[in-house]
Amino acid sequence: MSIKVAIFDDNKNIRNSIVLLLNTDPEFELVGTFTDAKNCVEKVLSCRPDVVLMDIEMPGVNGIEAVKMLRQEVPNISVIIQTVFEDEDRIFDSLKAGASGYILKTCLKDLGNAIRETVAGGSPMTPWVARKVLNMIYNSKESKRAPNMEYNLTVKEKEVLTHIVNGLSYKMIGGEMNISYETVRSHVKKIYEKLHVASLTEAVAKAINQQIV
Repeated sequence: MSIKVAIFDDNKNIRNSIVLLLNTDPEFELVGTFTDAKNCVEKVLSCRPDVVLMDIEMPGVNGIEAVKMLRQEVPNISVIIQTVFEDEDRIFDSLKAGASGYILKTCLKDLGNAIRETVAGGSPMTPWVARKVLNMIYNSKESKRAPNMEYNLTVKEKEVLTHIVNGLSYKMIGGEMNISYETVRSHVKKIYEKLHVASLTEAVAKAINQQIV
């Protein structure tokens, strides 16, 4: 079964590039392209995507506001923020709003894997963005380290979690550990279950704050 994708982006060239990229892969089905996020809930409900690709800067309603509305009205929807902005405030606000992932438009070649990761329950981030998230967690005055707790992670699961904390993507982890992409996804799913978390950001925060790795 194909993965249904909708795009919200006011940049025609970017939209066309994403459309071209997705249309070359039979695993994806493009169900909607929109130039703004006005009435985004109605638009999403009308085309029923599995994943929404959301730009931040759009006229009227920006992407972060759109994520908040979608998460309230369509809680099961997965939204990947896709932008040229790299500043920490935008990253934090996007994730806080409920974005499933945050990738830079300069990394379009990784878009397919990012969509697959999201559908599999992951939270894809461009490695540079993941590093920013780590820095925000480390530097947060409210972040207090808790005593090391045991979650019964296997050696392999700890290794995968360490790579996640270091900002590696699933594909990069597979290369480092000489295992398949699907095996990495399987390890991550078990890590989520054992840590009692639902996203990559939560897993990283818990790993750091409780000194798991």
